[in-house]
Amino acid sequence: MEKSNKILILGLILGLSLIITGAIIANTFLSVKRLDNVITVSGSAKQTVTADSARWTANFSRISLKDQLPSGYAQMKADEKTINDFFTAQGFKQVNISPVFLNEIYNNDQNAPKQYNLVQNIEVKSNDVAKMKELAKNSDQIASKGIIFSPNPVEYYYSKLPDLRVSLLPAAITDAKNRATIIAQSSGKSVDAIKSVSMGVVQVMTVGSVDVSDYGAYDTSTIDKDVMITVKTVFGLK
Repeated sequence: MEKSNKILILGLILGLSLIITGAIIANTFLSVKRLDNVITVSGSAKQTVTADSARWTANFSRISLKDQLPSGYAQMKADEKTINDFFTAQGFKQVNISPVFLNEIYNNDQNAPKQYNLVQNIEVKSNDVAKMKELAKNSDQIASKGIIFSPNPVEYYYSKLPDLRVSLLPAAITDAKNRATIIAQSSGKSVDAIKSVSMGVVQVMTVGSVDVSDYGAYDTSTIDKDVMITVKTVFGLK
């Protein structure tokens, strides 16, 4: 009798274990099936824009011996006037010119007289992009007057980038949906409602470029630019 009870209890335990195991397998299968019913796809949209503002920086300098610093500063003052006259003649009246920065020029020869580099920085901003480009082209007129003038490339910017990002979003989502549809059809399914969207970094590139960055890019070297956004979308499948 005792032996029969033990067999009965063992049978009950085994049966219960099979039921629990079956439930776990069924639940796992259901979870996997639900996971299979979504698809994650990236999409993108691009538009060519023209820069609507520009920034140009440069500097001019003089080298002066320590005992000739007063005349060095006087020469910098004269150079500043010449440069201001140049900008005024080009139609630029608001030009930022920094005070004089003094940097010692180090020499390994301890007996050599001390020399200093006198430098002033220049910054010009304008919404007239074409005029700014012409200004930079004519800057050789400054160097022709004996001034040590070091210009940097003009930087071109597009100020409406935040608005453009929003306007490109629908096109990027549509691109993602088209890709998802093609992938889904290959497995005999169709795309259902969108479940989530996340926008990636913005890429501002030269026209025709495919040089993108994981952290985003912003080309300032050209007036015309390609602005591209990417989205990561999750669609349901049916």
